[in-house]
Amino acid sequence: MSGGNLDRCYQCFTCSLGCPVSSDMDYHPDQIIRMVQLGLKQQVLSSSAIWICLGCETCVARCPNEIDILRVFDTLRQMALQEKIKGKEKIGPIFHQTFLDPIRWFGKAYEVGLIVLLKLKTRDFLTDLDLGARMMLKRKLPIFPSRIKGIKQVREIFNKTKGNIERERD
Repeated sequence: MSGGNLDRCYQCFTCSLGCPVSSDMDYHPDQIIRMVQLGLKQQVLSSSAIWICLGCETCVARCPNEIDILRVFDTLRQMALQEKIKGKEKIGPIFHQTFLDPIRWFGKAYEVGLIVLLKLKTRDFLTDLDLGARMMLKRKLPIFPSRIKGIKQVREIFNKTKGNIERERD
């Protein structure tokens, strides 16, 4: 579904060796690719690895076979969400679903809005509260969002994408 040829992976481990967060994953990127090759769908979609990935593209840049592992992980995340698979990771899927909302509303990222939405959806109100307050005091986080001039075009993109996703599900 990602459009990549995973048969090209010969398990050189370069993706996992370069990954800055592989030590925090339940399965390393090379192991996820191998499990996909073996058809271990449930195990892959319920893993924490697909949600912990930072999207830094180090694995993509280093892969000798030009496998876009980030695109594979993105596809796996979408599959897990569509199939409503409850994995080990709780915040990752919520963040993934919530991240684009402020962009849809304001045309660009609005961190405070994203944080508020995440706190409401996870009901985790106190974690990182002190860090957030310090960032606001240092004016690292704007309290109020600003809009871009082309907000109408951004919303059109979201509407077109939504239609494509609905057609794919049918």
